[in-house]
Amino acid sequence: MKRRDLLAAGAASIVAAPAWVGAQTPAWPTRGPIRLVAQFPPGGLVDTVSRLIAPHLSAALGGQSVIVENRAGAGGLIGTQHVAGQPADGYTLLVSHASVHVYATATRKVMPFDPIGDFTHIGMLVEAPMMLMVRANSPYTTLAQYVEAARTKQVKYGTSGIGSANHLFGEMLKIEGKAPQHDHIPYQGSAPAMQDLLSGQIDSVFDPVTTNVAQLRAGSMRALAVSTPARLPLLPNIPTFAESGYPKLTGSQWLGLSAPKGLPAPIVQRLSALIPEILAKPDVFAALDERQTMPRRTPVLGNEFVQLINGQIDTWRAVAKAANVEVIA
Repeated sequence: MKRRDLLAAGAASIVAAPAWVGAQTPAWPTRGPIRLVAQFPPGGLVDTVSRLIAPHLSAALGGQSVIVENRAGAGGLIGTQHVAGQPADGYTLLVSHASVHVYATATRKVMPFDPIGDFTHIGMLVEAPMMLMVRANSPYTTLAQYVEAARTKQVKYGTSGIGSANHLFGEMLKIEGKAPQHDHIPYQGSAPAMQDLLSGQIDSVFDPVTTNVAQLRAGSMRALAVSTPARLPLLPNIPTFAESGYPKLTGSQWLGLSAPKGLPAPIVQRLSALIPEILAKPDVFAALDERQTMPRRTPVLGNEFVQLINGQIDTWRAVAKAANVEVIA
C-alpha cells in the first residue's frame, strides 16, 4: 500500500467513528477568529505547516476564520508561554514544537511553564528527522570514518545553539561513539553554521532534513546519516544512524497541535479527528513529502502524544546530564 493510501486509511478510520455526537457537540466555534500561534518567525517549518493546515482547518469548521499568528522569540518560548496563558476555549491553538516542549525542557535550568501540565496536547502533526552533514569534498565519506576521526583528533560540529536538538544529537553521538573530541560549535541559528561548514571552518553540521534537501540534491553537501528508522524515500542513498550502528540516534523534531490546559473534551475530540484528515489532503501531503517532513502512519493523539513527550524529555534530559549541557536563563 502506498504512503498516501496509508494516510488516507488512517484518516478514514478515525473520522468514520467520531467521539462526539448529538448533545455532546460543543457550541464551538461560534465566533472568530481562531488563532493558530506559530512560535517561530515566518518562513520556517512551523510557519509553513501552520499555513498549510489553517485553510483546511477553517473549511472543516464550516468556514470559521483561522488566522496564523507568529509570536517568535527566545527559541519559541515566548509564543508557547503566551498560549499557556490563554483561555481554554478553542480560540487559541498552538503548533507546538519538540524544540520547546522536549529539548528546551531537557536542558534549561528553569522553564517559564510546565510543558505538560500547562497544555492540552491534542496530537502530533509531523516529524522532521535530523541529519549529520559534511561538505561535498569532506574527507569523511561514511559515519564510521567520521566517528573514528573524532576519537583521536578534534572534529568540530556546528548547531543552531546550545541545548538545541541538534546539539543533543551531537552529544549523543559523542557518547555512543566514544568520540571525546567530537566538539560542539554553537551558532545563532543554522544559517551561519552552514556558512562556516561550506567555508571549511567546521567539519559538520547537525540539522533537520527539511531545510537542506535542496543543498543535498545540488551536491554542495553530503549527509552521512539520518535519524529516521528507515531510509528516506526521496533521499535513499543516505544511511540511517541505526543501520550505521547507532540506534539511539533514531528520532526527530516533531510539530504538534496543542492548546491551553483544560480544553473541553468535545473540542479535543473534534480536533483530534481532523488532524489525520487534514494531513492527508493532497496539497498538504505533497508539500510535506517534498520536505521529507511527514506525519506518522498511525496518528499519535491525546494521551499517547503526552506519553511520547514525557518519554522524550526523560531520554534527552539524561543525555544533557551526561554531557553536562545546561541552559541557565
